[in-house]
Amino acid sequence: MSLTQDIRAAFTRRDNALNQLIIINVLVFAVLIILNAILFIAQRRGVYLPLIMRQVALSSDPMVLLRHPWTLLTYAFVHSIDSPLHILFNMLNLYWFGQLIREYLGDRRLVSLYVLGALAGAVVFLLSYNLLPVFHGQIGIELIGASAAVTAIIVAAATKLPNYTFLMFLFGPVKIKWIAAVVVVVLSIAPIYGGNPGGGLSHLGGALLGFLYIKQLDSGHDLGWPVVKVGSWLGRLFQRGPAMQVTHRSAASNSGRPAAGNAGPGTTPPEEVDLILDKISRSGYESLSKDEKQKLFRASQQ
Repeated sequence: MSLTQDIRAAFTRRDNALNQLIIINVLVFAVLIILNAILFIAQRRGVYLPLIMRQVALSSDPMVLLRHPWTLLTYAFVHSIDSPLHILFNMLNLYWFGQLIREYLGDRRLVSLYVLGALAGAVVFLLSYNLLPVFHGQIGIELIGASAAVTAIIVAAATKLPNYTFLMFLFGPVKIKWIAAVVVVVLSIAPIYGGNPGGGLSHLGGALLGFLYIKQLDSGHDLGWPVVKVGSWLGRLFQRGPAMQVTHRSAASNSGRPAAGNAGPGTTPPEEVDLILDKISRSGYESLSKDEKQKLFRASQQ
């Protein structure tokens, strides 16, 4: 299977949001590297590269933002080609902590956290550069990187599972609440006065969003419902072919196999197990009812 086919397969699979987010970031980074090389050979790098970046980077200038409103989100998928460690660090954290969010809350809430974290980071960045006196006169500062979105996922995971432990090289087992604390202090607060104030401020916006998201979710309010609604609408818009229909076959048409309704006592039919597994992929294990958890446990013993 070719690389193109692998990428297409990753985006046609259901409930594969974590890999899809990583692939989008890596593909954008690769495209920028190729464009940079082409422009360098053509001796046009200094002319066209800033114009290309302006189409995807978030500017602190409100007038530029009005002409490029999509940059409120696109900046969170763009990384500087001069700093490969930036995208490497972000993608590793997205994978490690995204796995936890995906397992406990599902793919849709992982995407919601990423998008809302990016938007929260953008809002804090814009408000800070346009309202705080310390940034007076600094016009047209640009922000790129997935750090705000990834920080939201890190803090959300630490808020949901504070005592979950990662085995870290040189440090041994470390609870993720301490990892999140280091991320917020060292990578969010310190850069504000250490040379990257825009990045640090956007990280803080993402961190605050991640914390509030989990607290609201525990209270029964899902802040990510607009993202889910828009995602569902886009999915229907680009869906190819008619929707799949589920039909029920009689026992006689199952080529001699016993019908689901004839399963032995205390067993869970395979069709019901599939539905439960689909629900876990969409909304996480904690979304299951007590009865569904028992059915899944019985199925694992069959």
